[in-house]
Amino acid sequence: MNRPPVVSAAEWQAARDALLVKEKEITRATDALAAERRRLPMVQLSTDYSFTAPDGSAASLVDLFDGKQQLVVYHFMLQPGSSHICDGCASFTDNLAQDQTHLNARDTRLALMSPAPQSQIAGVRSRFGWTLPWYSAYGNTFYDDLGLGGGFGLSVFLLDHGEVFRTYYTSGRGVDRLRTDHNLLDLTPYGRKEEWEDSPEGWPQEPTWTRLRLRDEY
Repeated sequence: MNRPPVVSAAEWQAARDALLVKEKEITRATDALAAERRRLPMVQLSTDYSFTAPDGSAASLVDLFDGKQQLVVYHFMLQPGSSHICDGCASFTDNLAQDQTHLNARDTRLALMSPAPQSQIAGVRSRFGWTLPWYSAYGNTFYDDLGLGGGFGLSVFLLDHGEVFRTYYTSGRGVDRLRTDHNLLDLTPYGRKEEWEDSPEGWPQEPTWTRLRLRDEY
């Protein structure tokens, strides 16, 4: 295997310090990007949508905030009538903190949402033991109106004096960067062991997502 050089502790520290300079540049750039994100224009949404809550009751868009001012929604790919459970969505949900104490303390709530009815959602939620609130948009036009399609993604909303605003949306790698497991793997020598990564020659790599499974199917 073509390993990186094996050096003295002093040489390692010098290389680590040089990398830290670049890491701090990325951190500052990320902070600047977050500042821009907080200044994005907003879109006011209708509050007439009716969702189905985990207990089967009807919930308005305002209800999804549960008294908080900010709402983060992960759009879990679960289609009406389909038995397919997206392993990417499931593993992402495994990465989310089921206890929202810290988010709630900052006036923010996290929820899942899918186009499928609660009769489908309940089985998946029970199978993996997730406790995050998971709402169904089945029967309303929320996904169509926001151009969400049937894919996964993450939306952010603001509630201000009874009015709801859409402030942010991301998908793809924008969601991937929020995963704890991938962030930790990116710190390791082998990384994610996926072929898209730029790794030393001979490093173990496999086609992307080859290792990804539903939690109870490894």
